[in-house]
Amino acid sequence: MVEILALTMGDPAGIGPELTVAAWRALRAEGPAFVVLGDPALYRDVPVRVVGEAGQAAAVFAEALPVLPVGLACAARAGEPDGTNAPAVIGSIARAVELALGGQAGAVVTNPISKLVLKRAGFAHPGHTEYLAGLCGVPGREVMMLACPELRVVPVTIHVSLRRALDGLTTDEIVRCGRTTVAALRRDFGIAAPRLAVAGLNPHAGEGGVMGGEEGEIIAPAIAVLRGEGIAVTGPWPPDTMFTPPARARYDAALCMYHDQALIPLKTIDMAGGVNVTLGLPIVRTSPDHGTAFDIAGRGVADPSSLIAALKLAREMARNRSAA
Repeated sequence: MVEILALTMGDPAGIGPELTVAAWRALRAEGPAFVVLGDPALYRDVPVRVVGEAGQAAAVFAEALPVLPVGLACAARAGEPDGTNAPAVIGSIARAVELALGGQAGAVVTNPISKLVLKRAGFAHPGHTEYLAGLCGVPGREVMMLACPELRVVPVTIHVSLRRALDGLTTDEIVRCGRTTVAALRRDFGIAAPRLAVAGLNPHAGEGGVMGGEEGEIIAPAIAVLRGEGIAVTGPWPPDTMFTPPARARYDAALCMYHDQALIPLKTIDMAGGVNVTLGLPIVRTSPDHGTAFDIAGRGVADPSSLIAALKLAREMARNRSAA
């Protein structure tokens, strides 16, 4: 398999450039090796080598940060996002996906973008996840996972308001996410017999219908379908107890009903080491589990741990997929 990872630029006014530099310093000796798709001027205080193709990155990675140039419309200022650079941010993502689909990169790792900045510039997608699915030709098949060594979570509904999430929660969507998650646990994480735990929606998982009927009407039927397909799945579990250490030991991934139900426990357990993973794509994609942090950009205080974890997990997933 191709070992080089394609790392996107992210918002050039955010912490992506300094995280990239810190990740290269941490990984230059042992890898994983990556090539950045960005403006070479963003990466300061380290040797930078402009390369013409991803394959050239491996030979220079130990000595310099390899960059496939993506030019900005205007100079980036840390902490001051500029919508005129949105086409370059979007282009960096598209180019990275092209490299992965073409076999020139083993996986795509994305630096944080600002959904608000891109939306104001005319970007039509809710976020990275949906855009990547479109680029890969599989819109609607994408599933978002957040992973750290202690926990993997998958929200069934993602980047919509809580009211819209609850209105849009269906048995079919839970089943789709469950199938995709189990397939990824086998193929990308090397788990031969994945165990899936499904969260309830309401307090105490509805308390037998007293606190809400969605568990019986929507969630339990989905569990029955998945179980009928031979998947080891349990639930619906009360969300306030299923993330304790003893409970986490009984499953490989938790299927959650909405965004914050999944992300709050994971970020509480391991904010620094959490990784965003997109399942259901023909390529491997990971990302740090945080945003652009415009408020601290350029100050040299951003923690690169999540980006480093994302790069390492991308390599591991790509190797597992190649061996499957």
